[in-house]
Amino acid sequence: MYHHSVDNVIFGCRKGKLEVCLIQHASGPAEGQWGLPGDFIQGDESLEDAAIRTLRTRTGIDDIFLEQFRTFGSLDRYPSERVITTAYFALVRPQDYEAVAGAHELAANWFPVKELPELMYDHGQILDYGMKSLKAKVRSAPIGFSLLPKKFTLLELQRLYEAILDKELNKPNFRRKMLGMKLLMDCGEKQVGRAHRAAQFYRFDSGVYQKLQRKGFVFEF
Repeated sequence: MYHHSVDNVIFGCRKGKLEVCLIQHASGPAEGQWGLPGDFIQGDESLEDAAIRTLRTRTGIDDIFLEQFRTFGSLDRYPSERVITTAYFALVRPQDYEAVAGAHELAANWFPVKELPELMYDHGQILDYGMKSLKAKVRSAPIGFSLLPKKFTLLELQRLYEAILDKELNKPNFRRKMLGMKLLMDCGEKQVGRAHRAAQFYRFDSGVYQKLQRKGFVFEF
């Protein structure tokens, strides 16, 4: 006999740092510990419905797209009984989604992925796999733009990719690659207060991306 749960890895990016949303449990075996927003599946819930409900009730984050990436089922991953968990990840702008602790949590907060508290059970492993999924996905689809403001500079875009891929990128090559894909539209605006070589603002044009896809375009970074 075993139970089935869901866990959510919610990524955000602020000031060039990749962040993840965590909750601190108020009761149970993990009382006082930090972990990913998760819960057992209830009644006739689908996996996705359980993931959405868990995120809403434990962090206040709602109305976002979640993507399933892996199931974890080690015999010793949960104390006293066997629990299999299915993990989802999502990309959001942290400034648009304030984390608010639910009724059964001490706290909910955003943490830089390089400055995390100790995580409960195997949540560190789940987060590591979530990072691998994110790194692979960001190279094959323009999902990284979900973490940026609607208008952004090329430097902000580069810092985002560096945070996700965890490596420094060559500035001229990065800009040439991004502009060459014709997915960035010039907003006709520059950063306020930086008259000398002020950075240009761009936006990602999803409509253009969809049209290019129909013609066989493949996003590759």
